[in-house]
Amino acid sequence: MKKFLLALSILSGYAFSSMIGLEALGDEQVLGGTASAAGRGFAGGAKTGDAEGLSVVNPARLAFDAKVVFNLNFLMEMNDARNGGHHYSTSNLSMPSFNLSFPMGSFGAMGLSLWQHFSSSFNEDSENNKIGSNVKLEYQGSVYELVPTYAIRLPFFRSLSLGASAHVVMGNTSRNLTLGGDASEIEKSDAWATGKYLVSDYVDGTWEIKDHPAYYTGALQYRGKLASYFLSFTTGYTLQNTLDYNFRFSEIDTLSSTRSTREIDVPAMLATGINYRLAKRHNVMMDLTWRVWDKDIENIAGGWNMPEVTETQTDFMVSLGYQCDGSPLFYESYWNRINYRAGAWYRNWYIKDVFEVGGSLGGGFPLGRKGTTIDIALQGGKRFADTKSEWEEMFIGLRIGLTGIATWGQERR
Repeated sequence: MKKFLLALSILSGYAFSSMIGLEALGDEQVLGGTASAAGRGFAGGAKTGDAEGLSVVNPARLAFDAKVVFNLNFLMEMNDARNGGHHYSTSNLSMPSFNLSFPMGSFGAMGLSLWQHFSSSFNEDSENNKIGSNVKLEYQGSVYELVPTYAIRLPFFRSLSLGASAHVVMGNTSRNLTLGGDASEIEKSDAWATGKYLVSDYVDGTWEIKDHPAYYTGALQYRGKLASYFLSFTTGYTLQNTLDYNFRFSEIDTLSSTRSTREIDVPAMLATGINYRLAKRHNVMMDLTWRVWDKDIENIAGGWNMPEVTETQTDFMVSLGYQCDGSPLFYESYWNRINYRAGAWYRNWYIKDVFEVGGSLGGGFPLGRKGTTIDIALQGGKRFADTKSEWEEMFIGLRIGLTGIATWGQERR
């Protein structure tokens, strides 16, 4: 039995350490995750314009929109991880965000966003030669947020705006850890008597905010002729994850069934950014987000003496970006009407010793006369850690977004 548990501990650690934070919160998606923002290195929270729409980190930007904006985004990403001679590759497809916003003239502007904050996705089948059995490990889950937003420009200082948003949390998580029987110390002639039994540890749970319907973001935006700035503050909150544990034998008999609730204290976040405009069409931008984690995260854990906590660190991200705005004139050449983008970022993960560097290229390709665009961003980089226990991950991804612009409720000229 000791060999059984030891082999499981080693293999399960091998599996989920290759995907960042699976036992904690999973992979934290960049705020908003739109294809247009990804093309410029996830910078540009202070940039205004008809095609920019809603920003999760800067709700005040919405007040400067003059048209209705609809935005839908998809992400395809491939990861290649290596550690100590071991290697694996994964791929996934997700929808990081959906946004809709519309102006109301002197009454400000309103918006609604659905975006994926954290995600966990992993599926691995491995044969353990030491104990002569197979191990299956599955993680699946996400934390989504529904974000209603309101913003308004100040009546006597039209270059300033205020914005606020509420983040309503929802989502689910699951883990299935299955191990075949250990027949390594039984004579081959007698192995038939052991049967092909399986022992599984199933965990399923849901996410919500403890004692509150939502957490909140407030922001201030300044838009000048050449430079724009924003500053925002997001409140801290406690994530509550109610988990059902089911320990099963051969998928038939439930050996034990328990319910537990883990609580994760997510700290407050500060964010700021600047966009500087050169020669009307050229934009240089920089954004910074900062969150100080001071408590470790309780893991899903459960059976087989898996680690109970994930250590945390200060979580911050610095983004640098560039965008050349396309001409709004339909009669100009198509190449002059494309938005050209490039960017880079450095990111300290919420998980201790894990950090990331990346870069991106992108473009916004106009469709028709009304301003609808297809946004495409190619991103890539590396995630690594200061400890040998963590895997080094190379990643490459493609984000595709559809941005529609309309003038609902406005009279035709």
